[in-house]
Amino acid sequence: MCGIVGYVGARPALDVVVEGLARLEYRGYDSAGVAMLADGALATAKRAGKLVNLREALAEEPLPAGTLGMGHTRWATHGAPNDRNAHPHTDCAGRVAVIHNGIIENFAALRTELEEGGHKLRSDTDTEAVAHLLEDELKTTGDLAEAMRRVCRRLEGAFTLVAMHAGDDDLVVGARRNSPLVVGVGDGENFLASDVAAFIAHTRDAIELGQDQVVELRRSGVTVTDFHGRPAETKAYHVDWDVSAAEKGGYDYFMLKEIAEQPRAVADTLLGRIGADGRLTLDEMRISDQELREVDKIIIVACGTSYHAGLIAKYAIEHWAGLPCEVELASEFRYRDPILSRSTLVIAISQSGETMDALMAVRHAREQHAKLLGICNVNGSTLPRECDGVLYTHAGPEIAVASTKAFLTQLVAVYLIALYIAQVRGTKFGDEVFAMIQLLAKMPEKVDEVLGTMEPVRALARSLADEKSVLFLGRHVGFPVALEGALKLKELAYMHAEGFAAGELKHGPIALIEPGLPVIVVVPPRSRAVLHDKIVSNIQEIRARGARTIVIAEEGDTSVEPYADTLIRVPAVPTLFQPLVTTVPLQVFACELATAKGHDVDQPRNLAKSVTVE
Repeated sequence: MCGIVGYVGARPALDVVVEGLARLEYRGYDSAGVAMLADGALATAKRAGKLVNLREALAEEPLPAGTLGMGHTRWATHGAPNDRNAHPHTDCAGRVAVIHNGIIENFAALRTELEEGGHKLRSDTDTEAVAHLLEDELKTTGDLAEAMRRVCRRLEGAFTLVAMHAGDDDLVVGARRNSPLVVGVGDGENFLASDVAAFIAHTRDAIELGQDQVVELRRSGVTVTDFHGRPAETKAYHVDWDVSAAEKGGYDYFMLKEIAEQPRAVADTLLGRIGADGRLTLDEMRISDQELREVDKIIIVACGTSYHAGLIAKYAIEHWAGLPCEVELASEFRYRDPILSRSTLVIAISQSGETMDALMAVRHAREQHAKLLGICNVNGSTLPRECDGVLYTHAGPEIAVASTKAFLTQLVAVYLIALYIAQVRGTKFGDEVFAMIQLLAKMPEKVDEVLGTMEPVRALARSLADEKSVLFLGRHVGFPVALEGALKLKELAYMHAEGFAAGELKHGPIALIEPGLPVIVVVPPRSRAVLHDKIVSNIQEIRARGARTIVIAEEGDTSVEPYADTLIRVPAVPTLFQPLVTTVPLQVFACELATAKGHDVDQPRNLAKSVTVE
């Protein structure tokens, strides 16, 4: 969602902040703004639209040069995406500036109170109320950090706040509750951001901020307290990737680069998972073997693409570990009164580790005393800190909004967890687990093979750019792949796309079939003869009604050839691992079709990379 950058140091702050905002563009936004402090005066600039609009405004009317500043890219919640509602927001006197990520749920009552007290609010946002509340508290305390603590104690909801005050040219103050904020530690300079990508060009040393904490950022150092002013514990860490990992590397889009990086990302997620004794080891698990043996049910919670990874995980967990597994949309989970106990393991999947729906599901599960395991790509994010254990995927930074390499590494993570639980519970012998890991270790090569054969898929996508609808069919683990393929097309091409379980065709969806309608079918391996033969029958059913059949099938499967208008081949792999190779053509297809339509595939309209509000 919103991107946040704060800086204090010796460099020109505007350059640092705008550069940081550019690195956060992938998060999704609809306006941008900056605030600078120079010679005891605050100056702001903000514009609706992309960052280029702000750059043009700054070129026409430069802000005073200073070495303390902050910037923001906004994803609208309260108020339309226009110049007036863009951040930063200031108080009545223009001496306090605030930027904000999240939603302040009691802002209406606070706004009424402020207006009755004589404050003039100029925007429709919930954020502006904070600037005026800080104005009032500063009259009493004279201390921006203490004023922030007092204000935060009054706020309800999820928020990251960053503020500056004209009375102190060596201080940026940040606060977080249920929304991401990280500190970058430099030499004589320090940074605040919603993502380390914002300051990675300047430092790779960072500090995690915990729940309900306020940070004071000065040139000389960083001070962190809780909302009551008590010193707070923090955790320092080193970012294991550099700025080059966030660059396009010659590709036209980050998404193209990230699709190409998938073999390496899958390989990196598998590194170091086999111990000296030949057994699978997950060092970050932090849940004892005995606790895993006591588990009698697993519930997976996730959103969007991560939810599809969870659906595939269900097949692996129930097949290998022999445990019942449910998969829930995190946004719905806590509202249906799920039955949880100390013997329930809840697995939460989130690329960013900041997805608010997933975090709230985890917190509900903790209240019910369930065990918690996170799957996440971002070290130091909130989700790993709130779970009993974590399995980090090692996809590296994923900048494009539509997830690709994060999804494939999530699949690897759920396979590893399923095999680990099977090993601990004895449902698979050690040599069986080792054999599966050896097969999994071959998957980067298989993904690379797929990537080398994608030009016909790109040509197909270009030929379908004028279509209004595409359907996707799959069985077994191919069904979540169909859902993922449809989601990618909706996200990127802004067209109707639906994924269905192929066996459900005759229960309604077959009514959608009409002459010329493109239908993409994910065919199970021939080794699953019953599933395979049934989906071949499904292909014949839709082809008989005029559908244009686009079939994804493994090498050597000749039985589908008579019924495929277009045939896309993938390497033959074990059934449960097939999503690793069948997903890739669907990613390429969606990316190319959206490009043919002239869309920005890295930043689709209305979408944000990390959804940090409910």
